[in-house]
Amino acid sequence: MDTDQIILNTKSFVQDKLKNAEGGHDWFHILRVYNNALHILKSEEADALIVQLSSLLHDIADSKFHDGDESIGPRVAQNFLESQSVKPNIIDHVINIIKNVSYKGGHNTSSFHSVELDIVQDADRLDAIGAIGIARTFNFGGFKNNPIYDPDVPPKSNQSKKEYKKSNSPTINHFYEKLLLLKDKINTKSALKIAEKRHAFMEDYLEQFYAEWDGHL
Repeated sequence: MDTDQIILNTKSFVQDKLKNAEGGHDWFHILRVYNNALHILKSEEADALIVQLSSLLHDIADSKFHDGDESIGPRVAQNFLESQSVKPNIIDHVINIIKNVSYKGGHNTSSFHSVELDIVQDADRLDAIGAIGIARTFNFGGFKNNPIYDPDVPPKSNQSKKEYKKSNSPTINHFYEKLLLLKDKINTKSALKIAEKRHAFMEDYLEQFYAEWDGHL
């Protein structure tokens, strides 16, 4: 099977698999990450097939929606890629990226590194910040029925991976526990330029949010 057909099949598979997903982790999230990855790929020397497959499959079964089980996504992705007769070494690389792409509260300590992982990780992180990132954050907070903001519940820094995954703190806290930290964790120069602009937008948004909250009309 040629590369273009594998990508088409992967898009169809993911779109069908995520048709009922939460709005911040649905097919449109995948498509944005895929397009981000293609943009970053223009400035990096990397295996395009690995980047495309990884970006399309990175959230095929997000552990947040499977009782924290991080093994489901890689397993679903591997079974699919094997069904497409993708070469074993490419499958292994894609699975390693899926296992390591997520933020995990900043506690990702894997020894696996590759430029393809850097690209997909940056592509995913770009979708977590800026205007889309804000929308996704409040969508997920509503999905979990978290309060929007509570001045008496401060953000928690240095959370453990378990605490981060189980957190039901106000949605605004997530800006300080993750979103505002992502700019300094970007791997590639092309993604950093985008991240800086989106980061500034979030800072402006928070300033406006607090002004309105405090009644400064």
